[in-house]
Amino acid sequence: MTDSSTAWHDANQQYLAAALQWLRLKLNAKADIYRKDDSPPRGCLFGWRRPALPLRRTDQRDIQRAEETMNAAAGGEHVPALVMLALRFGLTDFERATLLLCAAPELDTSMARLCAQAQDDPQRTYPTFALALALLDDPAWDVVSPEQSLRFWRLIEILQPGTQPLTVSPLRADETIVNAIKGLNHIDARLTLVLDPLEPLRDIGELPPSQLDTLEQVRFHIRNGAGRQPVIQLVGPDSHSKQLIAGGVALLEERRLYRLPAGLLPRQSQDLELLARLWERESRLSNVALYVDAREVDVSNPADELAQHLKRLLFLVEGLVLLDTRIVWPGLGAPSVTIDVNRPTPVEQRAAWEIMVGATAPDSPAQLAGQFNLNLDTIAGIAISAAARQAESGGYLDDLLWDTCLGHTRPQLDTLAQRIDVKAGWDDIILPKEQKAILSQIADQVAQRTRVYDEWGFRAKMNRGLSISALFAGDSGTGKTMAAEVIANELQLNLYRIDLSAVVSKYIGETEKNLRRLFDAAEDGGAILFFDEADALFGKRTEVKDSHDRYANIEINYLLQRIESFQGLAILATNMKGALDAAFIRRLRFVVNFPFPDVEQRKAIWQSVFPQRTPLADESFPGEEQINFERLARFSLTGGNIHNAAVNAAFLAAHHGQVVTMPVIMTAIRSELLKLERPINEADFPAIIDSNNGAQR
Repeated sequence: MTDSSTAWHDANQQYLAAALQWLRLKLNAKADIYRKDDSPPRGCLFGWRRPALPLRRTDQRDIQRAEETMNAAAGGEHVPALVMLALRFGLTDFERATLLLCAAPELDTSMARLCAQAQDDPQRTYPTFALALALLDDPAWDVVSPEQSLRFWRLIEILQPGTQPLTVSPLRADETIVNAIKGLNHIDARLTLVLDPLEPLRDIGELPPSQLDTLEQVRFHIRNGAGRQPVIQLVGPDSHSKQLIAGGVALLEERRLYRLPAGLLPRQSQDLELLARLWERESRLSNVALYVDAREVDVSNPADELAQHLKRLLFLVEGLVLLDTRIVWPGLGAPSVTIDVNRPTPVEQRAAWEIMVGATAPDSPAQLAGQFNLNLDTIAGIAISAAARQAESGGYLDDLLWDTCLGHTRPQLDTLAQRIDVKAGWDDIILPKEQKAILSQIADQVAQRTRVYDEWGFRAKMNRGLSISALFAGDSGTGKTMAAEVIANELQLNLYRIDLSAVVSKYIGETEKNLRRLFDAAEDGGAILFFDEADALFGKRTEVKDSHDRYANIEINYLLQRIESFQGLAILATNMKGALDAAFIRRLRFVVNFPFPDVEQRKAIWQSVFPQRTPLADESFPGEEQINFERLARFSLTGGNIHNAAVNAAFLAAHHGQVVTMPVIMTAIRSELLKLERPINEADFPAIIDSNNGAQR
């Protein structure tokens, strides 16, 4: 405790001592009225005895001197807690004295006896409105009104049993208010059921420069708001960065910060009103700020009950409120300002990586900052975890850091999309040189985006178009998925196929909500989003004829904006390029057309489709017809069809205990052509394998 706080507490104790002495004298003076005769007090008809010695009568001059002493203590250098509380809640002198009367039994145990004597009833060992009105100066009857400060702010509690009149029912000061009068700032116990304390920043230097600028924006609106303090909407997907901003506010504004998860809001209206009233009271008692965590609240749904309850709470409270939300909340019912909170910039993330691992893994900071978008707390946690893994089991720290980053970004996406186990490399995909060059260019741009955007300054000059998006167009089986695997393998990133059945919803607004969750989860980096059959999701906008057309167009408009702002790599695959919206194609950085493979490409695919350990008929298998790749290439099949035929041929050979021979492959090709409903020239299949007995026919 500092010297100034110690002096304040001493002054506050002196004031309370003087105030309680004044109150004792007032109560004694009231009791003197009932001591003028020897009749027993009410409620004591039996066992009454005349006092052996006469009680000392209270002199009005004693009361006046005590009041002067109390007022002198109140007017000193240090303002007592009760006086400050009266100012903050707008209490009159009579209401302040009534509050003191209600708190007195908690401050002095003799007050219960004095209350009973002053009311001439040994059973009434408690204050009442009737006692306050009869005892204190300048009484006002409206003190009993629920709209007046004492009851409105829950400064006192009324214990009114049954049909007992309000004026003679027991009163007591609220426990939190009693503590405040003593000079102890403890948050109300009812608030602790739904609020969690958040620690302020220890040092403002913990924030990177970009977030320091955001913090100054918040403080500007706190200091310069006219009238009611506006709700500060902190918008963005990263809650940790927003809590750092809030912690900086708590440090600089010298406020205690509390977090309210929206899911803990009471559902009953009266409970919600009580919560708002208690928090508003708390904000007047001390310097506090409320951080409302509403990340998962669906503000776009007018039927969402939780959203309506939260809006009601924000309308009722008038202190400093910081609202953590993913998107802007319109129509709060209270004044508000919107501030976007982003993660540290890639350059700041690289600096954080250099501090954590720069000496032991000098190449990692640039690589990690270029591929992952993480907050400072996550960076520190990953660095510590990777170092612990290296100390335990060895390995290269660079690899461990990369794997740990990938592991961090997986949990959210695994629940929203299907992760593809990447296996294909550049040698596995057979495409024309032009298409391969574009794929290589896509991978290079993803790897070098930090250098171009940040080190070379393009981010500062571009408002849009920072995303890297590509369209893979071509017939089914021409290698679109394999190309995505190749890029993911080259960049060592996770590849996620988007399940459109889990994204597209018939309910209005649900598709955008699902896509927002998907893109937000992918913003951490470390993942490539692969939208297969994208024409089902990114189709052309239509003329609006009914509400369904309007909302379908809204979905497409949202996708156009979101795909453009996405910081990672998004790949869309379609075999119906003409079905895509033209505005959408314009926003794509790359369009790769996957042609139907020609004869030479089909031959190369056949030569590479079988794994090395597959027993293929050649010179080492005398008597078996060797594989003729030129003949196989004459069949008009895509790479996907060839892969299917190769797998079927391998199973057919394994079933009959043979090596993979030409008749086996021809049998598989014939089955594939039948599946595709292609015309078959039986002259091309003079010898095939009978699937039942394995004999050639």
